[in-house]
Amino acid sequence: MTDAIRTISESELPERLVPVALGGEIMSYSFARCFYEAYGVKTMVLSAVDVRATSSSRLTDYRVVPAMGQGDEAIMEYLRGLGAELAAAGKVAIIFGSADWHARILSVNKQELSQWFAVPYNDFELLDEITQKERFYEICEELGIDYPKTWSFDCSDPDVRIDPSAFTYPLIAKPSNSARYDLMDFPGKEKVYEVQGPDELVRIFDLLRDAGYDRELVVQDFIPGDDAAIRSLTTFSDASGEVRVVSGGQVVLQDHSPARIGNPMCILPERVEPIIEAAKRFCRHVGYRGFGNFDIKYDERDGKYKFFEINTRPGRNTYYVAQGGANIAKLLVDEYILGREIPYQEAYGDVLYTCVPARVIKTSVPDPELRRRVLAMYRAGKADYPYNWKGDTLAHKLWSTITYFHQIEKFKRYVGDVRREKAH
Repeated sequence: MTDAIRTISESELPERLVPVALGGEIMSYSFARCFYEAYGVKTMVLSAVDVRATSSSRLTDYRVVPAMGQGDEAIMEYLRGLGAELAAAGKVAIIFGSADWHARILSVNKQELSQWFAVPYNDFELLDEITQKERFYEICEELGIDYPKTWSFDCSDPDVRIDPSAFTYPLIAKPSNSARYDLMDFPGKEKVYEVQGPDELVRIFDLLRDAGYDRELVVQDFIPGDDAAIRSLTTFSDASGEVRVVSGGQVVLQDHSPARIGNPMCILPERVEPIIEAAKRFCRHVGYRGFGNFDIKYDERDGKYKFFEINTRPGRNTYYVAQGGANIAKLLVDEYILGREIPYQEAYGDVLYTCVPARVIKTSVPDPELRRRVLAMYRAGKADYPYNWKGDTLAHKLWSTITYFHQIEKFKRYVGDVRREKAH
């Protein structure tokens, strides 16, 4: 971090602050919304493609940058030029991304990028360690944090074989290194694999190995329960690893399309003390700084909350922290630019985070009580779509509305009407 960044005053931020977001998805817009509300500045968004709901916004300086789709070195070459340009203009820039591989490239190159940007990511040694799922579970074991029973198999070792008869099905299988896996493209690729039987487990292992994936395949005990058993928890920690802000909730619905499966689309605010305390122990133990997002599932068999992983970046649904009363852009600026102490805050409000219309809730949420509760929040005006900033352009409102209502057809295709299924 440069001396200019260390010595900037808050009064200078509206003129000098330039947030730079990698990726044009909803998380970048969510931060742009918060940066504008806190400091009146636009967020520069760098993406290989034109995401119209974001690019049409008056909150963004959206740049379609081919280098963003051309690999790490092309991205770094672009960022070097951009950083030098911003520094020469006397700007103070902070850079962040919306995907695991963004976090990885920014962390790997943190020392160099810090010449021009505040880089709100942990050093790569720590980031790489805790994003390897087998190491994450070792730490959970050390700290007494519950997690699913887990096995791992090295896809890079040609001598490794899986004995499928050794398991009880169903199981969940997923790559241990999501940042590396996200950059791969091959037929049959899924974010997470549901394994119904022995032949399917062998097929998935061979599929990843043949595709060139060279890290571990993680195989886990399947925890029963639908989307509503899942909990999302977001933390923001200071340089000592102490959690300063925490927020989270019960997932009402996840995305069920193959490419985006597991992304929460609707989250109900909910404070769960045991998972807050577990996340605090984890962050303190490893010295984690900045935003972390924990994926957790409630196991009805033993009444425990099982931790699946930490995403070492803001999640795409981080806007629920802002809905709970903590401006997510201000947290970054206070910690990484102004160097301020952040008072402890639990950001739980009474606003529903949602990216789907009420009609999707009516047809896709199987629990009648949960469905009634969530629909009541829509009727009461307590449902908030991150793209729904009232002061934005007509073009943005058009594209964000199209994106919103497209979810009806998508959930119809991949989920159907659970009410009819129950009736039969």
